Amino acid sequence: MSTNKLPSQSEDFPAWYVEVVKRAELAEHGPAKGSMIIKPHGYAIWEHTQRALDDRFKATGHENLYFPLLIPMSLLGKEADHVEGFAPQVAVVTHGGGQELEEPLAIRPSSESIIWSTYKRWIQSYRDLPLLYNQWCNVMRWEMRTRLFLRTSEFLWQEGHTAHATSDEAVEEALRMLEVYREVAEDVLAIPVIKGRKSAGERFPGAVETYCIEGLMRDTKALQCGTSHFLGQNFAKAYDVTFLNADGQQEHAWATSWGFSARMVGGTIMAHGDDAGLRLPPAVAPIQVVIVPISRSEEERASVIGVAERIRSELAAQGVRVRVDDREQHRPGYKFAEWELKGVPVRVELGPRDVAADRVVVAERTGGDKAEVPVAELIAGIRARLEGIQRALYAEALAYREANTHEITSYAAFASGVAEQGGFWRGAWCGDAACEAEIAQRTKATIRFLPIEPTDPGTTCMHCGKPGVDVAHWARAY
Repeated sequence: MSTNKLPSQSEDFPAWYVEVVKRAELAEHGPAKGSMIIKPHGYAIWEHTQRALDDRFKATGHENLYFPLLIPMSLLGKEADHVEGFAPQVAVVTHGGGQELEEPLAIRPSSESIIWSTYKRWIQSYRDLPLLYNQWCNVMRWEMRTRLFLRTSEFLWQEGHTAHATSDEAVEEALRMLEVYREVAEDVLAIPVIKGRKSAGERFPGAVETYCIEGLMRDTKALQCGTSHFLGQNFAKAYDVTFLNADGQQEHAWATSWGFSARMVGGTIMAHGDDAGLRLPPAVAPIQVVIVPISRSEEERASVIGVAERIRSELAAQGVRVRVDDREQHRPGYKFAEWELKGVPVRVELGPRDVAADRVVVAERTGGDKAEVPVAELIAGIRARLEGIQRALYAEALAYREANTHEITSYAAFASGVAEQGGFWRGAWCGDAACEAEIAQRTKATIRFLPIEPTDPGTTCMHCGKPGVDVAHWARAY
């Protein structure tokens, strides 16, 4: 671990982010452009996030399955909007086994095409519906400018793909899964998010409606944290997926898709980190409590290690992810700095005098002074302590978002404000795609979301002066 001080967030947030990912041993660049090697500490954060999502998927009736990575280009080409939207990002395999392939194969940018061509065989009647399936996989979207976790050519995610007998059922499903995403973002990752609807220009290719959750990072930029799409019958029509409905009529199936990716590891870093490094929510922290024994002799070491192991065992029995850092090659100060950088929520220091007094010294990563705590009190209160840290991180992030959300009083105020202050800017929009594009081109801000239900702003568009038809939240974003 480097002992050099991290760049400060206020002076150079991108450099801070890069250094935290590197020094906290979360990930590093792979040998192929745009690829990423996720190291154990980073992957464990994703595993805990994945488990929280998967448990909720199954609780809402979904099953996991798996579809192939390689998609014949003829399948991908059947859905014009989908291909048009993804075309610049699609990676294509043209050779295999030393020979040119008869048909090129796309490396999946998403799986709608291969899934809906398969659903054609699986769906015959309304009795076959709904299909509620999810897959955990990697996808490939060729990126010119990459940043670890946030935007890489290959990334890990889950993608749900469901088929329904009615439009209402499909919309209900898309919104149900959006709520699952909100719950995981807020209750697990401690990132406050707002649920919304994308403008037509920001929709997923081929979707009728794209719903999203959006969060605000500590550099005042927005991050799309998850999306859920109502696909209507677009993919069913493209792949001729029909069923015999309850009235005996042939009808195209109604569809949703929804995805949540490992970019949220990056989101967790940026929503909570400080100038000392990570501050991980206990719900996803690979190590929730680290115990650092301190001794000056072999006799002291044996005594301190013995007590540390007893504490570890009792915490682990409560389901706490706990580690004793008994490495002899590093001094205590080095260990304190390392675990602070890696975001461990609770650090416990234990020396000979603490053993004699049946106490420990406790430091929480969210701040505050060290405190001497009886061993029994530490063990009995550890769950409440971790829950308190989880709540504190969420509350701090929520307060930050609220302090950086602004009402648009004029286009000039918005244009200067979004450049100088960042944050969310809320105001009336006319609904015209040309107006939206002009604002984005001039300010580098995009509509992050509209309300789930269209909302009359009661005033004119902040840019063109036409009657407002919706309330838009704008921001510069990742």
